[in-house]
Amino acid sequence: MRAGVLEDGLVSANEEGMPQGGPLSPVLSNIYLDKLDKELESRGLRFCRYADDCVIFCKSEMAANRVMKSITSWLERKLKLKVSATKTKVVRPTNASFLGFGFYKNSQSWKCKPLKDRKQRLYDKAKSILCRKRAVARSLASTFKQLNWLIRGWVNYYRIGSMKGFLRNFSMWLRHKIRVVLIKQWKKPRTIYKNLMKLNLLYRCRLSHEDIYKVANSRLGWYRRAGMDVVNYCINVKSFSTPKGDRPALVDPLAYYLK
Repeated sequence: MRAGVLEDGLVSANEEGMPQGGPLSPVLSNIYLDKLDKELESRGLRFCRYADDCVIFCKSEMAANRVMKSITSWLERKLKLKVSATKTKVVRPTNASFLGFGFYKNSQSWKCKPLKDRKQRLYDKAKSILCRKRAVARSLASTFKQLNWLIRGWVNYYRIGSMKGFLRNFSMWLRHKIRVVLIKQWKKPRTIYKNLMKLNLLYRCRLSHEDIYKVANSRLGWYRRAGMDVVNYCINVKSFSTPKGDRPALVDPLAYYLK
């Protein structure tokens, strides 16, 4: 509680309150807002709360407006808390968001899924790790370790959501970006040809010498060359999922989610 607040690189002391994002913040929120839980239960309302984020479910828009007004007033009177006017609103479940999840209804029941901005954040973080200049300069083992941490953490958090189609597309995009890095690390046509031929024999791709020679000596850019069928067949899913030396196996996002 005495750690202070970091703003623009400078640490300033905090005389009251708990800095947002601190490890103690959600614990204190749960202790202090326990009275809110009991109040909502006494009113017979259905709700879900995590730390200071709360969603209350009502049967109609009129009931939702009435509940929002009364609960906001109760929080300000009883707990002396200021409710955020911009974040507190009445919306339909399909337009709601909670802890990074959105909601939709299929023919049987309600389900949740990661929000679009959370999916974009995953792409952005993966792009940062696979930035061509930085990724080529470091070992593939280091790159795989960073990607594995990212994939496991993201999938574990959003595992309860429906995202099979999204992870299938993300997995294909991720492998393509890694192939770009790998091909550029090999750099010379002779090295590219030699390594592709080894993989061709190892995984029995049955590609001809001429096909691999064309890819190795192609004048296309790295990105387009990594998308050619020869490269996809040789540097396949099995090659990524097989550890080699100090390089760990790459976690397949879709397979990890389905498991």
